[in-house]
Amino acid sequence: MIVQKTLPNGIRLIYERMDYVRSLAMGVWVDTGSVRESPETAGASHLIEHMVFKGTEQRSAEQIAIEMDAVGGNLNAFTSKECTCFYAKVLDEHMELAADILSDIVLNSVFDPDELKKEQGVVLEEILMNEDTPEDVASEESNMSFFEGESLESAILGTKDSVRAFTRESLFAYKNEHYLPANIVVACAGHFDEAQLVETVSRYFGGFEKPGSSKPLVERFPGGKRVRFIEKDVEQVHLCVTLPGFARDTEGQFPLAVLSNIIGGSMSSRLFQTIREKLGLAYSVYSYPTSFTTTGTFTLYAGTGDKQAAEVLGRMIDEIENVRKNGVTKEELIRCRDQLKGSYLLGMESASSRMNALGKVLLLQKREYDEAETIRRIECVTMEDIERILPVCLDWQNVCTAMVGRVKKHRSALESKLV
Repeated sequence: MIVQKTLPNGIRLIYERMDYVRSLAMGVWVDTGSVRESPETAGASHLIEHMVFKGTEQRSAEQIAIEMDAVGGNLNAFTSKECTCFYAKVLDEHMELAADILSDIVLNSVFDPDELKKEQGVVLEEILMNEDTPEDVASEESNMSFFEGESLESAILGTKDSVRAFTRESLFAYKNEHYLPANIVVACAGHFDEAQLVETVSRYFGGFEKPGSSKPLVERFPGGKRVRFIEKDVEQVHLCVTLPGFARDTEGQFPLAVLSNIIGGSMSSRLFQTIREKLGLAYSVYSYPTSFTTTGTFTLYAGTGDKQAAEVLGRMIDEIENVRKNGVTKEELIRCRDQLKGSYLLGMESASSRMNALGKVLLLQKREYDEAETIRRIECVTMEDIERILPVCLDWQNVCTAMVGRVKKHRSALESKLV
């Protein structure tokens, strides 16, 4: 059973007991990500995520690592477009330690100037690493083009210039603006005593007092057809095509998830069977939907040799047009609907995955996670639902494409496929 409580200071606690495990996953979810940032603060959420591990008023960075390693636990964090999460996974007997360390790093980090300089260097290397990964570059460029001029255009890592410009004071200013009790959810899943969990979380997080909350997000895509060519001396051309999708908790979200499985979301999908299995034109080809708070995307990707890139892009476009005009079959709908249901349930069996669902849904969707409702919505997707979304998510007048690799000499052939 999922239980939700609100501490007197406004921090929300949500938890689910799992009697068949020995572990406890605890996460602190904060309502800040790259969508909350300005050009001047680009990358602040991500850099703060790094800096909290570099020492607090009570612990050095080494002490944080030693204490968690001593009990065989795992302590980590991630930043996304819309939120930041700090999490720990430990044996149930070490719940107190998880709450102690998580609250300490989130609420009491000191952002030592020397550590900040080192961590800025680490993030700059992370940016360079991404630039050396053409698949990531294609995805990022396609997303940036799709959301050009909007908050979702911003890269999670920020830019080299914005990362270099941060000071201890500017990072604290950003943290003080967004790390507020009303913006925090503590999510727990695993094996624990309920009364002890509530008391422990209340003790470690209940003393954090600060008024205010973030404004509601208003995300949108500007529309239009755009293409970006990024010349890189790599062996393959990486093609990324981004189309309109649907926001979370909207009628189109689950029909698009099923449609994505049909088009490119699995080994039995149309793109995989045609481009890889029948024609042998690519090793990696797939599609996926992404849902944000008020908008979403549908993305197709393929990596192939530069001489056949135009053919692969043409095949991807032909398949989009084929589905848009002729729809899908009943057999495809049933198979991919069941596949989506199975992969979803199998992915929700661990304490960590359930903690993630509890925290993310409460923070971003303002409601409790409901597994039965999610399964019902998957099972209820019909042929009519698929047909209804096709004009939106396969709209060739609202598509942004990014191509990374040796594209210069093949540019005219690639452009001809996009007309």
